[in-house]
Amino acid sequence: MSAALAEWNGSPYQEFSERPWAVPEATRLSGLRQTAVERCAEARLADARPTEAAAILETHVTANPWREEGWRLLALALYRSRRQGDALAVLRKARRQLSDELGLDLSPALADLETRILRRDPQLDRPESASLAPIASAYSSGGVRAQLEASNAVLGSLAVAGDLQTARQQRLAAIEAAAGLNNPDFAARIIGGYDVPGIWTRTDDPAAAAAVVTAAEDALASPAHLSDRSRARLLATIAMESRGTASRQAEAAEAVNLARNVGDSHLLCFALSADFMQAFARTGLAKHRENIGRQLIATAFDADSPTFEINGRLIRMQALCALSDIDSALLEANAVDQLAVRHERPLAAVFTRWFRWTFLDGGATPPVPEEMPGFSEGILAFASFTRQLRNGDELVDGDFGPYEPWVRPILLLRSGHQTNAWAALLQLPDPPQDLLLEATWCVLAQTACELREPSTISRALTALTPATGERAAESGVIDAGSVDHYLGMLRAAGAGPG
Repeated sequence: MSAALAEWNGSPYQEFSERPWAVPEATRLSGLRQTAVERCAEARLADARPTEAAAILETHVTANPWREEGWRLLALALYRSRRQGDALAVLRKARRQLSDELGLDLSPALADLETRILRRDPQLDRPESASLAPIASAYSSGGVRAQLEASNAVLGSLAVAGDLQTARQQRLAAIEAAAGLNNPDFAARIIGGYDVPGIWTRTDDPAAAAAVVTAAEDALASPAHLSDRSRARLLATIAMESRGTASRQAEAAEAVNLARNVGDSHLLCFALSADFMQAFARTGLAKHRENIGRQLIATAFDADSPTFEINGRLIRMQALCALSDIDSALLEANAVDQLAVRHERPLAAVFTRWFRWTFLDGGATPPVPEEMPGFSEGILAFASFTRQLRNGDELVDGDFGPYEPWVRPILLLRSGHQTNAWAALLQLPDPPQDLLLEATWCVLAQTACELREPSTISRALTALTPATGERAAESGVIDAGSVDHYLGMLRAAGAGPG
């Protein structure tokens, strides 16, 4: 079965299988899981990944031979994988089982698919856009809420298993479909049910994040009564999707308090992860983030959630880098790697590989994951740049992505364009309140000192003073060196002539 559903083990209420009350609930939950598997496969087909869809479905149809939708999707996946013979064999097997066991003919949908495969209908090779096809069909076939809840559950698993693109696309479609049901409490559950942790404070898709925040705010503003659990999920969602802004600290704090009061450890994990995303109001908060990571690890044990345990350990790894405790950070990185292998969490290793490269001279440059643009854009150039700055090497130009404005002035200065460097520096706003806050301020501090620009010297000194004693390495990826080094430089430059 796909890693997207790996956390579902066994049958529902298996230990109570003889109890009358358990039978209907176990049947309902099993049906939800079967639908979720099919929705997962359909998402892969919509994303032009038929081989992965087929792998998901082959075990599914064997275990659930009476679900015609499973047979249909498997045949279509095989056909799009250039396995026409296997696709026809699957439909023949479906016909045989339905006929022999139940006395039924193939449904019109399966019979039509067989005909179209035989004549190689070119339309079969054109997957629909990833707009959550099951949602559209749910409106005509009934069971909208059940299918939405099942899809929502799958999307979170898809994300932590590494399929971020599909999860993002499908999530917005699920939210839109839920909003159309005119049931605010249910919409709140769908919006806030995507309880996926975050570790990088720059969003992969700003437009999608803004749309989710708007939907969550609308749900909170609804006159309908929301439970504390739903309210906590919505508040945590807003804080999570507004990552790295420090503008949603109140929402994050309220979400944490509500989750504690409700007594839901999994919800508290999500709220703590969202709280971390807002923990950048100023420099020098590494100890605070380390504490969030420690709480998250302990709560993840209670929730039996390896996903949030990984999240908590990565948060601690990052914070410990800023506290210059690289040995302890390495212990967390090793624990993350073990958990990532055991629970099939490939994205976690991205951050531990970068940590080793940055702090342990860990060999070859780590790969830059294309599916994580919020992390990958400009990160290699900026990491190399801060290493050069820290070591006193020649600064090399490159594709700095979103970090370009804060790097350009010193590159202009070092290349002899002092006037342009001065003008560029004066136009710069304060750095974003995210994981690279200290590192970016240190770059500005270096530039301001070399230019002897008094207003930026004053700004940088005020901004970096709370981080006294820390290392500008709070991301676990970028290391600009000791903050005290830059503070000393700023004080010396500020005392001299302008």
